[in-house]
Formats: sequence, C-alpha cells, structure tokens
Amino acid sequence: MGAFNTALSGLQAANSNLQVLGNNISNASTVGFKSSNAQFSDAYAAALATTAPTQGQVGIGTQVQTVAQQFTQGSIQTTSNPLDVAISGNGFFQFNYNGSTVYGRNGQLQLSSGGVIVDGNGGELVGIQARNGALTGASGPLTVSQNALPPQATSGLSLGLNLDSSNTPISGALNINDPSTYNYSTSTTVYDSLGTPQLLTTYYQLSGSTSSGESWNVAYSATGTTGASGTTSGFIFSGASALQFSSTGQPLGNVSGTTVAFPWADGASNNTIAINCSGSTNYNSANAVITANSNGYGVGQLSGLSIDPGGNIFARYSNGQSQILGQITLTRFANNNGLQNLGNNYFAETYASGQPLSGSPGSTNLGVLQSGAVEQSNVNLSQSLVNLIVAQQAYQANAQTIKTQNAVDQTLLSL
Repeated sequence: MGAFNTALSGLQAANSNLQVLGNNISNASTVGFKSSNAQFSDAYAAALATTAPTQGQVGIGTQVQTVAQQFTQGSIQTTSNPLDVAISGNGFFQFNYNGSTVYGRNGQLQLSSGGVIVDGNGGELVGIQARNGALTGASGPLTVSQNALPPQATSGLSLGLNLDSSNTPISGALNINDPSTYNYSTSTTVYDSLGTPQLLTTYYQLSGSTSSGESWNVAYSATGTTGASGTTSGFIFSGASALQFSSTGQPLGNVSGTTVAFPWADGASNNTIAINCSGSTNYNSANAVITANSNGYGVGQLSGLSIDPGGNIFARYSNGQSQILGQITLTRFANNNGLQNLGNNYFAETYASGQPLSGSPGSTNLGVLQSGAVEQSNVNLSQSLVNLIVAQQAYQANAQTIKTQNAVDQTLLSL
C-alpha cells in the first residue's frame, strides 16, 4: 500500500500546483495581482534499519508546505484616467472597506457619488486630508469637493516697468482723463471680493529730470469704483510716493510699499492693493511692462485633478488656480507573505505580517506613485504555461505509479 499512498500524495500535490498555476493564469490581466507558487516538502517514514541513522529511510511522498505569493513589481501601464495610480515600490494603498481596514495594490480609482475616492469595490482610499488648501495631518478617506473655488480679492500687485528716460517732462497736475498730462499708462486685471474682474490702470507722468535722475508722478484708477460724485475715481500720488530713479536708471525711495484703497461699486467689500514697482527701470528704451503679477482671482469651477509622485492630490480650476485636496499615504509590512489574502485585490494585516507602517510616498521602502497609470499583474504568462505542463506531467506520472502498483498487486494475487 506504500506506493499507493506515495503516489496519492503526489497526485494531491500536483493537483494543488495545478490550482495555483490556474489561478495565476486566470489573473494575468488583474490589475495589482500578485502571483503565487506552491512550495512542497518531502515526507519520510521511520528508519527500517538501525545500523546507521541515515540508512533504510523510505520516502512516503510529498506534501504542500505553503503557497507563497510573489510581491515582485508588476509592469506599469498608462491609462486615460488621472485618478488611476500605480505604485513603484513596496507600499500598499490603504482602504476602508465595509468598516474594515484593508490593503491593496490595485490603483484603479474613481469618485463615488459623494465625492469620495474609491476603488472598484467601493473601498474608500485613505490618506492625509486637507482643508482650505492645506494638509491637516488627519488621516481619513480622501474626498474631492465639486464646489467652486471662492474668489480672492487682489491684495498685491507687482509691476516691473521700464519708463523711458528720454520722455519729455510734463508740468502741471496729472489728470487721468487727459492723455496730454501723462507720458505712459498701462492696465492689468485685478479682482474684487466678489470675484468680479476689474481693470486697474496706472498712469505715469515724468515730472522732473536732472543729472541725478528722474521723478515720476503716478496715478491709479480702476473700473467698478465710485467716488463721492458717483463717477470713476483716480487716486493720485506724488512727492514721496512718486517713482524716483537714479542717473543709472535704478529705482530709489518708496517703490515697494504704495497701498491704494479701492471702493468697489458692485457691493464687494472695499479693499486695498499694495503695489510694488521695485522691479522697474528708467533706461533710454521704450515705455513697456516687463512683468505684471497679482494675487487675486475670480471664482473657479473644478476642471481637473492630478496626483504627483508624492501622493499629493491637486484640483485644477477654471480660473487657473490649483489647490491641494489631500495626500495618498502608503503602508508597508515587515513580512508581506504574512498578509492574509481576502480576495477582491485586498490583504489584511496579521500577526505574521507585522504591524503596518504608513508614510508619504517617497519615504523609505514605500515607493513612489505614478498617476494616470496602473500596475499590471506580475504573472509571467509564458513561464506559467511551462510550469503548467510540468505540473500536468507530474500528475500523469503519479497516476502511472498507481497503475504500476496495481499491476504488481494483480500479479501477486494470481500466484
């Protein structure tokens, strides 16, 4: 009966191997899948002879020692979904699934009806949450708000100009309604507290030119403002608040601290704008704006999402602004093979895996993220098919052992 039992153990082992290989092959297209391989150990009966401890031991077959998963990196394939994320490294995503914390490598992500970032199973992606464009440090499900980005009133304007040193000085007051009273004007867009774009115009009058440099008076006006008479107002600054340049064309004096108050007529809150002209010059070249930057913007609608290699999720808005919505965190374990496979591309922590260690992508042994991509299954299909043939031959060989032993038994019975 020994040969029967030995061959039977071989059949059972070969069948287990076929099941493992078949599972690998069936998941060759499963995103984030990690292949497995069956590992076997031999089995021996007690020694039949006692003359030496290594003599007379008869093998009684084989047994499945373990089925180990291979956590090697799968290839990265790009997709058209900006929320798809692939891990390059050892980390796992963390999900809240049916009230439990689970881990996985499948980064096929989407938005739920409530704006939560979820996978195909409905598991909520966990990371560092953000509020008002700043990470809070609190961990929880990551969400994407569909709300508009509120406007921000302009509070600062930086102008870099060149005011032509060859301009002719103009005497008398600067009148924004009389072009003959100023040498140059330029306009830039600013925003009030309601997000309404307003056109801020600056006027420049060369008031004096000497061998030591030039002095320019500056006036400001903006659309959507009202004066005491209900008409558009100009705000004129002269003397200490004028622009002054040295004989080499470099700015002097108060060029970085001019603050102008604008009373908006559309119901927006009045606000002041600090105007910085420190980057201006006074060369013998045409009047021109070199740079013009302001910090305000109008209301913005969500237009897109992006994820950087560090896991930071950014929303892009129609007004050209972007805002951080949260950060994906990754988790690693001391022993990946100690994880419990739950199916649905999920794993669970066990005592054998060790405690989860979470951190930002790019941290030690966690890996980095690639957005608009997924990690393919790490199944080597060609090698799996070869292994399948070997397992089939092992099954057939063990079946032949049973047939041979049966023939031997029949011979004995016929004596």
